[in-house]
Amino acid sequence: MAGKFRKKPVVIEAIQFRELSRTQRKHGVSIERNESEIAEFMGLPVRTSFLPVDGNPYGRAVIKIETPEGVMCADVGDWIIKGLKGEFYPCKPDIFFDSYEKM
Repeated sequence: MAGKFRKKPVVIEAIQFRELSRTQRKHGVSIERNESEIAEFMGLPVRTSFLPVDGNPYGRAVIKIETPEGVMCADVGDWIIKGLKGEFYPCKPDIFFDSYEKM
């Protein structure tokens, strides 16, 4: 069947992985992120991991999310979307705002 189709409007739930505060300490920077808020949203334990990045001794802060396609990483600033079947996906901010609008 050929023709033009429009995607059905879908209401989703989402939360953004973000930094809450950044404090300079004697031996580096202390960064607080909203992991506990994300864990409550997902109903799952959440832990920030750090992936190596050239030129950054601390690495890249990510939350690893089990999706139907395998493990995906949400970077700080990414949105975590709850799918129609209760699954979770990370989504880059630009794609999120191109695809969704706040209700």
